[in-house]
Amino acid sequence: MAIEKVREYLKRYDLDKKIIELESSSATVSEAAMALNTEEGQIAKTLSFRIDADPILIVTKGDAKIDNKKYKETFHHKASMIPYDEVESLIGHAPGGVCPFAINEGVKVYLDESLKQYEKIFPAAGNSNSAVELTIEELERSSNYTSWIDVTKGQ
Repeated sequence: MAIEKVREYLKRYDLDKKIIELESSSATVSEAAMALNTEEGQIAKTLSFRIDADPILIVTKGDAKIDNKKYKETFHHKASMIPYDEVESLIGHAPGGVCPFAINEGVKVYLDESLKQYEKIFPAAGNSNSAVELTIEELERSSNYTSWIDVTKGQ
């Protein structure tokens, strides 16, 4: 089960006890915000893209949208999301539970600047009924991120 894989992964960082298992779905930003009684921006959504054949993850605030021009300036490629039916095999988690923890080897993680406006955020924890409450510092430490980037609109 994906949540158990994430739980084992987060144990290395002493963050496994911060996983929240929910009665209701957290598969979408709005469902997660409602289930966690927080604003949509605090949901750390993890988006799956492909650069050539390489999968990457970008973690943004929940209500952010990708700015295609900024994306292309950053990655020198047009934004190309991974098709729904390929996400689990390429990333290691199914849609609705994609997170930057316990992912397949070789998948690079980028954190978007939009997250920095929050003291605590809630990424998924491997399935569509879970989240983990983290500070930005805890996300940095546990996600093995490549770099901070700015690829969202507004902020």
